Amino acid sequence: MTNIGIEATNTFFPKEVETAADLSKKTGIPENVIVEKFGLYEKHVADESMQASDLAIAAAVPLLSKVDPLAIDVVIYFGSPHKDYHVWSCAPKIQHEIGAKNAYAFEIMNVSSCFPIALKVAKDMLKSDESIENILLVGGCKESQIIDYSNPRSRFMFNFADGGTAALIKREARMSNILESSIITDGSFHKDVLIPAGGSKHFASMETVEKRQHYIDVVNPASMKERLDPISVPNFQKVVLQALQKSGYSHKDIKMLLPLHTKRSMFRELLFSLDLNEDQAVYLDHYGHMSALDPCIGLHFANEQGKLKSGDIAVVVSAGTGYTWAATVIQWEGEQG
Repeated sequence: MTNIGIEATNTFFPKEVETAADLSKKTGIPENVIVEKFGLYEKHVADESMQASDLAIAAAVPLLSKVDPLAIDVVIYFGSPHKDYHVWSCAPKIQHEIGAKNAYAFEIMNVSSCFPIALKVAKDMLKSDESIENILLVGGCKESQIIDYSNPRSRFMFNFADGGTAALIKREARMSNILESSIITDGSFHKDVLIPAGGSKHFASMETVEKRQHYIDVVNPASMKERLDPISVPNFQKVVLQALQKSGYSHKDIKMLLPLHTKRSMFRELLFSLDLNEDQAVYLDHYGHMSALDPCIGLHFANEQGKLKSGDIAVVVSAGTGYTWAATVIQWEGEQG
């Protein structure tokens, strides 16, 4: 069978940084709690000159040294739904700006769970359509912008950060092999986390602006916590184990886990459930949470830091409000020849 895998990855982060001390002043949460409990020392924040699409493009451009932009067949944006404009696709802009004139471009969006899903979609497209050789996955995030620090229901989302990432998926990849995936959705959480205004239900108006309804909100934090806490880590564990089983492996084969950025206690609980230690994972405590980008960024860092060796099994795993948990297994090979 033709090997389909990730051939290269890249990341981009804006220069401006907000530290735990800065966030403590904004939230009223003690700095040591932000660092120790929530697991965040600092995060990157983009200024008004860079939007989600620009962050994605900045991450994608260096990958053009690995592939002729004219040889890219598909560009898929998998990043934050908070983009430059409402009811707008940034995929065509990305395609145009990187010079991928022969590619068609589209978006898939499932908030923070999307990177493992995007890998599955790209792999399945390459398997089913022999005319496709190269797919570029790109994501941008500027979700630091949608936090209302005056809202006690949602200010705990202060770890929302900005950045960009990209991954080149291709046939006959030398660096890795994308194996199997597992995805779970529990739609009972569909209304728990959202931006109340700006959509068709509460169209933008003076009233919605005055009520600060254009920031992300949690409708009932206590209710969501009561329902989500008992199932969150078990569902993370379930998709990881299912994806491994479908790939012919078990949790004992995991060399590297690449999750989204969560509070430190959940991160450690997930590792414990899979019998892993912290050296077998990448935790983004100097970057924060960037929607669906986190696992791709973690994969890039793991490779860059020499944490992945030929033959290693890595799992990218994430979850997004709504609520969906997703995992995809990757067999790493590294540079060949």
